[in-house]
Amino acid sequence: MALALHAGVSVTAVSLADVYRETFHHVWCTLRRLGVPERDLEDAVHEVFLVVHRRLGDYDPSRPVKPWVTGIAYRVASDDRRRAHRRREVMGETDEPRDGQPAPDVALEGAEARNRVAVALHTLPLEQRVVFVMHDIDGFAMPDIARELSAPLNTLYSRLRLARARFEAAIRGDGHGPA
Repeated sequence: MALALHAGVSVTAVSLADVYRETFHHVWCTLRRLGVPERDLEDAVHEVFLVVHRRLGDYDPSRPVKPWVTGIAYRVASDDRRRAHRRREVMGETDEPRDGQPAPDVALEGAEARNRVAVALHTLPLEQRVVFVMHDIDGFAMPDIARELSAPLNTLYSRLRLARARFEAAIRGDGHGPA
């Protein structure tokens, strides 16, 4: 069954299995972009789909499912962030190179670019980051974002403008941009 992943596509019924199959990768990437630590990603993804299961009856299948699931992921990431002060920091382990990997210099360039983007994303306040990720990275329409985050459209446009400026400044390395 194809879910309402794009505007104009509708279905009459949606199962948890359908939502999971269609959005798992998106949820994983979204939570990582919203700052959930790698060690907690699996639990956070699980929590998102528990909430999806509980709220599936509230979902309007005539609307796209990805913005709806992204709104849930945002709330899970926000809750995770609030609980973060109770955790101890654990130094991450580095993965050993595997066969078939690109040349070390190419891999290093890619890793440095991904790290710059991750660091730049983490300079954004969560309220700005979620709008930036949903709009500029995932390509959701602002009205869909406003509906899923239950926020005024003009407020979200303001957050997006501020997020873009902060992100750009962080990528350039000249501070954190506007507050």
